[in-house]
Formats: sequence, structure tokens, C-alpha cells
Amino acid sequence: MAVAGYAILAAFCVCYLTTLHVGWVPGQRRYWVGFGLATAMFLVEIPIARADAFAMCVFLTALVVTRRGAGAVPAVAAMTLASVLVPAAIPGWHDGLGTSVTNGTAIAIPMVGLAMFGFFNVMKGSYALAQARAELARLAAENERVRIARDLHDLLGHSLTTITVKAALARRLAATDMPGAVSEIADVETLTRQALTDVRSAVASYRDVTLTGELATGRELLRAAGIVADLPRATDIADPGTAELFGWVLREGLTNVVRHSHADTCVVRVSATTVEITDDGVGGGAVYGNGLSGLRERVEAAGGTLAAGPVSPRGWTTRVSLTPAGAL
Repeated sequence: MAVAGYAILAAFCVCYLTTLHVGWVPGQRRYWVGFGLATAMFLVEIPIARADAFAMCVFLTALVVTRRGAGAVPAVAAMTLASVLVPAAIPGWHDGLGTSVTNGTAIAIPMVGLAMFGFFNVMKGSYALAQARAELARLAAENERVRIARDLHDLLGHSLTTITVKAALARRLAATDMPGAVSEIADVETLTRQALTDVRSAVASYRDVTLTGELATGRELLRAAGIVADLPRATDIADPGTAELFGWVLREGLTNVVRHSHADTCVVRVSATTVEITDDGVGGGAVYGNGLSGLRERVEAAGGTLAAGPVSPRGWTTRVSLTPAGAL
């Protein structure tokens, strides 16, 4: 019997050690299997070790508190009472050695329960903090990916459209106006270099986009595309806090005009809190693509609204409005 008792005790120790470290991790089925086996070995050990077997309840307390926390109070109380009442109720178990072990066990069970409760609360807090940090890192990486994708779309979409328009203009001028064609090709070279710089800036999270700069390049883009441009020359009417956002609006809006509208004229109006782009084309921007979706995200992040749609009798308008608070 003694050999069987020691074998059960050894198996209990192994089961305890393999179960304890997964007790505080949610959703571990292995914990419940281990706890069930440990409890079964304790019950089998009782007839062999008698009162001494209740020392195993100290370790069962550690396991149940690890999983249940404060909810383990009934189980801990039951094991404490059992360690006192069961040996006292069975004749022949309460000899001198048995009594001292039982009394010590009855004290150890709740004490270990309290200690494990505090320890694993700290462990669970550390685990939750690590999970939160991992989630924040994932979200930061995702936001950066979205930012780069949006910026590259806006930057390259505008630059490549301008390059395409100017290259086509140079090809048309080559037969009749060689100096003009050479000038347009020189502009294409400059734009290509600028596009490369813009890509590097987007990846480095530095974007030098201003309303003044986009009005200047937009006027040149519309001219090269053969569209009559009615753009404001003074930009001090716009709030300084909106200069970059309105620059992005102009970049995306004018790029869409050249790409999709087949317009003859394009009018841009800018105020302190609004920017509006209207053309007399066929309304080719009616379907929201990645560009307008990304622009909407920028505007909403600044506390504004974006409206785009056809105008009568023909044409398309894109309007961005910011509240005074959103313009700060």
C-alpha cells in the first residue's frame, strides 16, 4: 500500500506541475483535464494516506485559485472544512501525527489560496498588458500600412496623370512646335523626379502638401490637359490649419477631373472652411474609387464632410466642408 501511495503522490506532483502554468491562460482545455486527474488522485490517496492525504488539498487550492480567482472561495472553504472534519469523523485517523498534520493543512489551504490569488492577479494583469501592447502594435502597423497605401495612391495618381498628359501634349507638339515639345518633356523629367521624392517622403511619413503648391501644379495640369481653369490665386482666405488637407483635396479632385471628366472648364472655390471643385464634364467620378475613399477618410479624420455628385445640366462637383472646430 505504501508503494502505491508514493506512486500516486509522484503522479500527482507531475500532474500539478504540468497544469499550473496553463491555469491562468483562458481557454486551455488541458487545465481542466489536469485538474480533474489531480482531484481523482487525491481521492484515491485518501484511503492510503488518510489524514496526510489532505496535504494535497494545498496544491489543489493553488490550481483552482489560478483558474477561478475570487470564485474559488467555495472550493477552498470546502477543502479546508474537509481537511478538519473528515479525519476527525473517522475512528483511527486522529492519532497524534494525524492531528498535527490535519491542523497544519487546515491553516495552509486558505493561506495558500490567498497567496496564489494575489500572485496570479499580478500575472493576469501582466498577461493582459502584454496582449494589449501586442494589439496596439498590430493596429499601429495596420494604420501605417493604410497611410502609406493612401498616400502613394494620392501622390502617384496625381503625378502619373500629369506626366501622361504632358507626354501626350509633347507628342502632339513634336510635329509643329519642337521647342514646345522639348519644354513639355523637360517638365515630364522634373515631374518624374518629384514623384520619386514624393514616394520617399510618403514612406518616411513626411508629406509637404500645401494648398498654394497644389493650386500652382493644378493650374499647370489643367492647362496641359486643355481644360480652362478658374482657380483662385490668393490662398490666405483658407485657415492655416486646413492648408494641407485642402491641398490633398485639390490634388485628388483635379486628378479626377483630368482622368475622368472630359471637361472643358474646371472651377475651384476656396473659403476658410470649404473647398469646392466643379467641372462641366460627363461626371466620370460618380463611382467612388480608392482615391475618393482615401480622401473621405482624411476629411472625416479632420472633423469634416465630403460630398461628391453630378450637377445640372452637366458636370461633377466635389465639396469638402469643415466645421470651425474641425478646422483647428
